[in-house]
Amino acid sequence: MSNFHTIQASIPRFERDGLRYVTVKSEALGHRADLSIFLPEAEERNLPLVILLHGIYSSHWGWSYCAGAHRTAARLIAEEVIPPLVLAMPSDGLWGDGSGYFAHHGRDFDRWIVDEVPVATREAGAPVSDRSPCFIAGLSMGGFGALSLGARFGEKFGAISAHSSVTDLRELDKVVEESLLSGPRPEGDFEVLQTLITNREKLPPTRFDCGLDDPLLSANRELHRSLEKSGIEHVYEEFSGGHEWSYWERHLVDTLCFFAEHLR
Repeated sequence: MSNFHTIQASIPRFERDGLRYVTVKSEALGHRADLSIFLPEAEERNLPLVILLHGIYSSHWGWSYCAGAHRTAARLIAEEVIPPLVLAMPSDGLWGDGSGYFAHHGRDFDRWIVDEVPVATREAGAPVSDRSPCFIAGLSMGGFGALSLGARFGEKFGAISAHSSVTDLRELDKVVEESLLSGPRPEGDFEVLQTLITNREKLPPTRFDCGLDDPLLSANRELHRSLEKSGIEHVYEEFSGGHEWSYWERHLVDTLCFFAEHLR
């Protein structure tokens, strides 16, 4: 019996490059939601699950059709750089220009990602189970989501990785049409730093990176310095590049290798 009122998956004979498309009726959101799933060529069950979160203006197809995430994963698996794993690439809930991946306006965008996406992935036929190791990563707004959700729900994730992260939702609010800041909220809902500090005792292994030409570089450097001052262990890296898909395509490799390290 399904955990969803409705679930619809693509028919395998029409699928290409290991990608499966799924639409479910999300209780957390109160409406239908989409995700793309990468299924590796593997006989094993209980494979690791990696949840990849997109940025503003995008949707579930962003990681695959703008950054080729499924092809990167397939190549690294074939080269035996990483073990076989499943990618779940959900929409953020499609609220306004971007949901921010936290609960607001009566919709639990966080619960959609943390609780429902793994279940939807399993029900859509992916070789994962409730015993599968789970990891979370994201870019830009999705970097904010990965760091925030990974810290708040640390018991659910084996590691966290983030690229070109928004570190404060008040900055994101300046470039979206529908404000994310309505109503009184705890400061920790807006700031990655406060979320990480508040949840430091259950924080999984964490890494994040940013491009040297990225407008978010200063904010990411400040987050790194503040975490060092607070004694919170993490990995921070900088690479050439800007806030762009080509950067995220290249450095998804770093994320998947980081997760593989924490499977050993």
